[in-house]
Amino acid sequence: MRIYDIIKKKRDGGELSTDEINYFITNYTNGNIPDYQISALLMAIYFNKMNKRETLDLTKAMVNSGDKVDLSGIKGLKVDKHSTGGVGDTVTLILGPMIAACDVPFVKMSGRGLGHTGGTLDKLESIDGFKVELTNEEFLRNSNNINISICSQSANITPADKKLYSLRDVTATVENLSLIASSIMSKKLAIGSDAIILDVKVGSGAFMKSIDEAISLAKEMVNIGTGYRRETIALVTNMDEPLGNAIGNALEIKEAIETLKGNGPRDLYKLCLQLGSKLLVLAKRVENGESGKKLLEEKINSGEAFNKLIELVKYQDGDVNMIRNPQLLPKAKILIEVKSQKEGYIKQLNAEEVGKCALKLGSGRETMDSIIDLSAGIVLKKKVDDKVKIGETLAEIHTNNLEKGKEVEQNLGDIFKIGEKNKELKKLIYGIVTKDGIQIY
Repeated sequence: MRIYDIIKKKRDGGELSTDEINYFITNYTNGNIPDYQISALLMAIYFNKMNKRETLDLTKAMVNSGDKVDLSGIKGLKVDKHSTGGVGDTVTLILGPMIAACDVPFVKMSGRGLGHTGGTLDKLESIDGFKVELTNEEFLRNSNNINISICSQSANITPADKKLYSLRDVTATVENLSLIASSIMSKKLAIGSDAIILDVKVGSGAFMKSIDEAISLAKEMVNIGTGYRRETIALVTNMDEPLGNAIGNALEIKEAIETLKGNGPRDLYKLCLQLGSKLLVLAKRVENGESGKKLLEEKINSGEAFNKLIELVKYQDGDVNMIRNPQLLPKAKILIEVKSQKEGYIKQLNAEEVGKCALKLGSGRETMDSIIDLSAGIVLKKKVDDKVKIGETLAEIHTNNLEKGKEVEQNLGDIFKIGEKNKELKKLIYGIVTKDGIQIY
């Protein structure tokens, strides 16, 4: 078998066999095939696409390229969640404790933020001492003892994906559904969860800009999960404006705490309930979504969900005093209020542009080597469809750099689009994709 023949076959629109896919993934990962030949193959895949079977085989080959995490030592049906990335997406920090409080193991290996999208690990590191790197023994122990573990993934999980992603990034071959879906799902499937819920974001702050694109990606990923014999569903959700009100690491931890106490932003809480109720059905904890939603609300109202966050922090060596008293979390020295210059309704609030403003303040990374200011960020006081008067506060800027803060103040003033009330109310969830089909809301 030769890589030349595999490139030629896909270039001419052929279907790659399982053996051919395994060959190029194994040999590229081991350094036996040069970048220039895989670049040519990626471009051929980009233009000629992969079918359902090829995409599943590609995912399996990437899973098998490195370590796999065996979760059989954890009691019960294990669940996992993945978001395709957005602005103010604090869901994991809320959903995880909610699910764990329902006696369902929530096991997740998360990543760091890059660009305008935030990373769960960075947020958790706002808590003094919080340990994101766990041994396999610690991961299993915590999951069994308190039903929740959130940590960084092993360096040797899906090494093929790491190499391929770096190459796709510099060869203009990122935007291909099979390559995107296999990249995301290989990392999820290398961890032996029984059920996975996918939060596929769509809108200005998301990778997928149109609903049709997001549904296609969701369908591709659900097909992969189902083909791998994992219970998998996907929600397609709105990322035209930030989720919740806080953007920035310590600020999002505070918002997670408030939400787990029942005082969080309505959109963030509602999405967590929707995702959580469906996870509980997948885990066979409840019979239907309504029962799941009711159980989750009970766990919020009783304080059990909030206590699970405290347990998570305690078991991973974090300072639980910061959870009990959020004022102890990192706090910026400068607070700037962005005032409205107009009266009317918030018509639009571009999530990506807000995310870039938070990035400018230091809350995110331009590159993986960038140093994050854990205290920096933005808290939105008005969102789409809210009424606003002249002089009212649109947002708060939390910064340790006055010059950057003033620059972001100007930018945010332009990003808030104010005018007449929108004729249609925004949707939070556009639809759900399961192995049985697509339901549009």
